[in-house]
Amino acid sequence: MQTYLKGRDLIGDLDFTKEEVETILDVAFDLKRKRALGEEHAYLRDKVLAMLFFFSSTRTRGSFEAGMAQLGGHAAFIESRTTQISHGDTETEMGEIFGRYFDGIAIRHVDWGIGNRYLNLVAEASRVPVLNMQCEYYHPHQCLADLMTIMEKKGRDLRGRKIVVSWAYASSYLKPISVPQSLILQMPRFGLDVTLAHPKEFELMPEIMEQAREQAEKHKTSFEVVDDMQDAVEGADVVYAKSWGPLLTTRDQDEGKKIQDQYKDWIADQKLMSLAKDDAIYMHPLPADRDIEVTSEVLDGPQSVVFDEAENRLHAQKAVMALTM
Repeated sequence: MQTYLKGRDLIGDLDFTKEEVETILDVAFDLKRKRALGEEHAYLRDKVLAMLFFFSSTRTRGSFEAGMAQLGGHAAFIESRTTQISHGDTETEMGEIFGRYFDGIAIRHVDWGIGNRYLNLVAEASRVPVLNMQCEYYHPHQCLADLMTIMEKKGRDLRGRKIVVSWAYASSYLKPISVPQSLILQMPRFGLDVTLAHPKEFELMPEIMEQAREQAEKHKTSFEVVDDMQDAVEGADVVYAKSWGPLLTTRDQDEGKKIQDQYKDWIADQKLMSLAKDDAIYMHPLPADRDIEVTSEVLDGPQSVVFDEAENRLHAQKAVMALTM
């Protein structure tokens, strides 16, 4: 167990070593137990977290706010458009000033080519830890909750288990690529064999793909990429099917929508799940486009763990905050 993570930023999934992630998970499971038993765990009494949002949220805001309250502290919800950011406050000002007002800074900023850079510049100027609530490249806290959920359902020893990270069609908007990128980086470190499935226009960042291959090689797991959803799911233990935009093909929303609409048959339905193992679980970070991206039969069915997954956002994030703040 790595016992000193105070002051550390969590921006990218590989910012923490495998051993440090294991520490976070150990603490998360303990905090979940304490929450269930009603045991007080006010480890962050009188601490305050700034939550700066450039992108709307349901689970992220709710879980961070509730988590800080349960840890004895307070979370301040701040929408970027209600600040002076558009009138001159740079990343340096935000890091310097919020770093003096608060005990931690959490930021959600998914604008392509802007969000991750913004987080890192704030972190450079801040004297307190900066936590990534999602940028255009990474969604590390979602991935920690995902890993925690898989361990609850499949055990702590995941070697030899197969996870499929698949693109699925959604009609709502062109979603960020940060969730699949975080998954392919983190899951090989814990023994999972990863299969990534997507149409050709929905590639992930080359540097992230290379890092995923390096992690798979280092931890002696497999990492493969296929262009057929059904072939990918064959024999899977975990089916993680969600949409993301063709952002490396085009940034134009209309053009991206045209490309996306070519693949309406990429849906997580019961026929797809029947190709996986009988005890396979279905995962999604939510919100999902019901009966478009995933059928209600699957989303509400016995193989779905999406609500346990959403709950674990709370416990995993509490662990990160308690350890870093």
